[in-house]
Amino acid sequence: MVANYKEILYDNEWLETERLILRKSKKSDASDIFEYASDEETVKYLAWEGAKTEDEALNGIINYHWANPGNWAIELKENQKCIGSIGITVVDSENEKTEFGYVLNRSYWNKGYASEALSAVLKLCFEKLELNRVEAIHYVGNEGSGKVMEKCGMKFEGISKQGKKVKGIFRDIVHYGIIKEHWHSKRSLYEQNNR
Repeated sequence: MVANYKEILYDNEWLETERLILRKSKKSDASDIFEYASDEETVKYLAWEGAKTEDEALNGIINYHWANPGNWAIELKENQKCIGSIGITVVDSENEKTEFGYVLNRSYWNKGYASEALSAVLKLCFEKLELNRVEAIHYVGNEGSGKVMEKCGMKFEGISKQGKKVKGIFRDIVHYGIIKEHWHSKRSLYEQNNR
């Protein structure tokens, strides 16, 4: 059982990949967050309404990101721009699992940033938190999100018809998951092929 997961998350508020830094949001991120949070296409399939002003973006940083460990801003190393966020929900210690969500500025879609960030979070979940399962959903119509999950080794597990009402529309929910055993075998294969 993962009893000290919050402590582990607080100790891992900074994750680094080849092109990205995953870190706690800062007040200075407000304009970057507003840039993607005010884009209707970017937030179309999110339960989150986004932000109508920079002040709303700033309030989101203060009230949500700072209050919850396991939420990271996605920063591009090359220019220190916040291009999105990724986070895990409360860890289910008894069942050793969690789920995650992410959002990425539309200007940075299809460049591998989301899968790079997700890979770092999955590594944390399986190696540091020692979870057995990580799961996520996306809504039908947002298949790009499913491709990110598949690229990171997650498997399609089914569809819940009209499983959630989002912004007044009943959405079909697509379920994905990955267990520790599959993640470790995928990681070993990747490392063998890239030696």
